[in-house]
Amino acid sequence: MRLRFIFFFCLLIMFDALKAQQTEKLYLSGTGNDQTVNWEFFCTEGANSGKWTTIPVPSNWELQGFGKYNYGFNKEANKGKEQGLYKYRFKVPGDWKSKIIRIVFEGSMTDTEVKINGKLAGAVHQGSFYVFNYDISGLIKYDTDNLLEVKVSKHSANQSVNEAERKADFWIFGGIFRPVYLEALPQTHMERIQADAKANGIFSANVLTAGSADEVSVELKDHNGKKFGNAFSVKATSGSTQILHTFKNPQLWSSEFPNLYTATFTLIKKGKRVHQLTKKIGFRTVEVKERDGVYVNGAKMKFKGVNRHSFYPSSGRTTSKRISIEDVLLMKEMNMNAVRMSHYPPDGHFLDVCDSLGLFVMDELAGWHGTYDTPTGTKLMKEMMSSDENHPSIIFWANGNEGGHNRELDHLFPEEDIQKRPLIHPWEVFGGFETTHYREFNYGIGNYDHGHNILMPTEFLHGMWDGGHGAGIEDYWNAMWHNPLSAGGFLWDFADQAVVRTDKNGELDTDGNHGPDGIIGPYHQKEGSFFTIKEVWCPVFIEKREMTPGFDGSFLVENRYAFTNLNQCTFEWKLKHLKSAGDAEFKSGKTDAPDVKPSEKGKLQINLPSDWRTFDALYLTAKDVYGKVLFTWSFPINLPKDDTERIVAKAGGSKVALEEPALVYLVAANGIKFSFDKTTGLLQKVENAKGIIPFSNGPVLQEGVNNFKNFKVKREGDTLIISSTFDKKESFNTLEWTVYPSGWLKMQVKYFPSGYFTTFAGLNFSYPETEIKGVEYKGNGPYRVWKNRMKGTEFGIWKKDYNDSATGEPAWQYPEFKGYYSNMYWCEFIGRQQSFKVLTDREDVFLRLFTPKKSKDTEYDNMSPTFPNGDISFMNAISAIGTKTQKPETTGPMGMKNIYYDFDKDPSRALDMTLYFDFSGK
Repeated sequence: MRLRFIFFFCLLIMFDALKAQQTEKLYLSGTGNDQTVNWEFFCTEGANSGKWTTIPVPSNWELQGFGKYNYGFNKEANKGKEQGLYKYRFKVPGDWKSKIIRIVFEGSMTDTEVKINGKLAGAVHQGSFYVFNYDISGLIKYDTDNLLEVKVSKHSANQSVNEAERKADFWIFGGIFRPVYLEALPQTHMERIQADAKANGIFSANVLTAGSADEVSVELKDHNGKKFGNAFSVKATSGSTQILHTFKNPQLWSSEFPNLYTATFTLIKKGKRVHQLTKKIGFRTVEVKERDGVYVNGAKMKFKGVNRHSFYPSSGRTTSKRISIEDVLLMKEMNMNAVRMSHYPPDGHFLDVCDSLGLFVMDELAGWHGTYDTPTGTKLMKEMMSSDENHPSIIFWANGNEGGHNRELDHLFPEEDIQKRPLIHPWEVFGGFETTHYREFNYGIGNYDHGHNILMPTEFLHGMWDGGHGAGIEDYWNAMWHNPLSAGGFLWDFADQAVVRTDKNGELDTDGNHGPDGIIGPYHQKEGSFFTIKEVWCPVFIEKREMTPGFDGSFLVENRYAFTNLNQCTFEWKLKHLKSAGDAEFKSGKTDAPDVKPSEKGKLQINLPSDWRTFDALYLTAKDVYGKVLFTWSFPINLPKDDTERIVAKAGGSKVALEEPALVYLVAANGIKFSFDKTTGLLQKVENAKGIIPFSNGPVLQEGVNNFKNFKVKREGDTLIISSTFDKKESFNTLEWTVYPSGWLKMQVKYFPSGYFTTFAGLNFSYPETEIKGVEYKGNGPYRVWKNRMKGTEFGIWKKDYNDSATGEPAWQYPEFKGYYSNMYWCEFIGRQQSFKVLTDREDVFLRLFTPKKSKDTEYDNMSPTFPNGDISFMNAISAIGTKTQKPETTGPMGMKNIYYDFDKDPSRALDMTLYFDFSGK
């Protein structure tokens, strides 16, 4: 028994000798907004100030009801300059006595003074978004509680910090907004690891150490925990150990295939493993070729990116890993492959998620128009580098934003970065990159074709309300895709910056038009632009096909991936019989994915059943290698005229009745009564057995002349026709009403727009908005469109309840109800008293539902979300919408006004709007 015990004890000693000490971590705060710890708190000014209470940490104190809210554009005199005093008591494990103990703050706004047991831990830290720490080994007590005291001043005593971080176009907060923890390290330990894993398998690292050691060993494992290559070790040198090794055939990291390895570094002294650290790494090579482009793993890149703030409405800059995952998944859902950190380094967990899910990252040293002074900027840049340098997702560094570039810091980036990633000055021509923001299409994109730099706007198509983003992106992306110097760009921005105002009963506040810039709402509500971007940036490009009888099931496809062959994707098709208020009947199947390499074109073949033309629409869905839907394209098979032929009933029990008092035509058919103005021809009144339907005063031409004149009446059997007379000079626009014995009413307007350029073209009717409950229509939906935002919808039957939602404003209710809808076949208007239906036999008709609220624009009124007169319109052409910084016509050809030549008023060349009305109420 004694021998067995001795043997077991020896095994324990051997195991302990083999086991390396990890860096231990003890959280004093929570880990994010979904897990916090209460600390004692005292706010010096503003709401709930002047008393000790408690506050959750991490948090921004404004969101907890303290201090004063400010947007960065507020005047300095109106900005809150309160301080927050924190206290927290903690115990340290007894076995930490022989270790080095540090307290780590991942982010605190702004100047942060730290005391342990009444003694300063070190110099006051200035700068909000950076991980910093203090060695507090000599201040810790092991036999009792320790007292942590932190004083945070949200207005920095260093004016350069305020210039860089707080005079900015975003909300500015105060508080310890990222986690706080203790870490314990052995006396001999690794301070920092700088790793670089190239696509060719060459792995280099610089291991910075404290204390003396004999060697450093390295071992790599893949995502399944399987050892990759052979473990190896190198002789340790004092202070810094250089590592160089080659791995054969690593799985490469990219946004499409984010293959990660876990690298375990072990510090060995006299055969004992004294310290061990692990880092996630990815093998990939980033290369900038002058006057050419950016290459990742040898593939030339087009970055489909967006700017992102670290933000959540109910917690400000305090987020969580859950939020990071949601954000990245939403970006990936839009087929994005890149994100820019605006305008400061993010939470570490966001970079972790970009590493694991696959997004290229531009990481940014803060500097919004203003800059840090050089000593402060040097310190903060090194803190950013030390924290973020090993993330394979980071392929660019940015030194400030829009003029906030301290050029004295530029040399530090290549000096500190073992990977030598390219440095960007956003909004500047620098380092071979043209990144100027918000260039107009003709000036920016057009001139880009004649430039020499790599084109990569770090902000473009500035969102605001419903403008920007998807509005204009098709034109911009077509130009970017086909320009060999273009490396893509980054939209502004990801989410509306609407913060919960604890001082205003929980109101969501965007600071007017400063914050509603997102593609999604503050709580991730998807706007229409979300789906437009998803289609335009889909890496599988499907050329348009018409579903004619000769269609053979083939589609021309282009592979716009950088690394994925289309044979790694899956393609599914579905044929649907569309039904109103019910599930569609369908046939479906899968098709073989074609062998099409990145940047090449090919053919996708669908083997459709013989009866495919009996269906209403064909739907084609592409899924990526992970089974995520890239996009679903819809192709109508039948045409509007097919629906009118099937639905419109003409026959009735008796002929149409007509009375002709002095001013109107009074017409009755099958229990429905109509009143038409004899002079103008406009519909004045409709009534059925249930009462009046308040649809009237039309058609009124929009940007056309209502010169319908000299109306005449004729009969064709039991049908009554009221029509105006054409005259090339006086009445070149014509109107004809046909009343069928069934009670159905047909309207045909042939017209010429009033000018060569028109904002829109079509005709209007009056219908009280107070009467509408909703609509059910066949066409593209469920989101509205603009002339320069036509993509992202799906053909089908859509039922929409009325809402008065304005994009970017409470209650962020999407899809919006009011606006333009494309490719209308028919629409049932569901009224509070009665309903009625309108059909068309024309293709490409736009339905306009009322006029959305015009949100407050900038002083330049760039958005110009223009709508016709009247309430309900049927349009041949609609208006575009601008961005925060550009008028519609500067977003590209699709944003320009509509063009129509009048062909000398030749009737055969007139625009034709034909509608059929069912006012029976059935």
